[in-house]
Amino acid sequence: MRRHQALTPCWRENPVTLAIVRFASIVFAALISGGMFVIWVGYDPATLSPPTYVEQQQNVIRALNMLMPVLGAITVVLTLISAFLQRKDRKAFVLLIVAAAFLIVSGLLTRFGNQPINAIVMTWDIARPPANWIELRDQWWGFHRLRTISGLVALILIIWASVYPRRGEKGS
Repeated sequence: MRRHQALTPCWRENPVTLAIVRFASIVFAALISGGMFVIWVGYDPATLSPPTYVEQQQNVIRALNMLMPVLGAITVVLTLISAFLQRKDRKAFVLLIVAAAFLIVSGLLTRFGNQPINAIVMTWDIARPPANWIELRDQWWGFHRLRTISGLVALILIIWASVYPRRGEKGS
């Protein structure tokens, strides 16, 4: 064994480690993107009465305001680790770095768009939302659509980086 091989950590070149990181990255990206997608499809607030909207939104904020950012951060870290492990495969590396960028964009939209509105919504009385509740609802919804699209693009890139045929593999 050459000396530099002996000094190389085994996890860098271990295909099992790479498979586990790829799998975890896909699972976490699917959880975060799927959660955002389900909210987009199933919780469109446009037809809700003011009290129903406030109650629903406050419940979702309580349930997800801490969980989703943590899942998002884990997903970014796993995606970057996956990129590092695949740095010799330029296509996978670039796909994963771009995916991480889309995840970060999604996180920034959440942190600086949705969460400030969430903090305001949590102060509302369910029976008497403020006069500008529709304006804030629509702003929140716009940020949510953008972060969902960004998260879904990231998921697609992460999956593609894991499944596209590489040189030397069957079918390539």
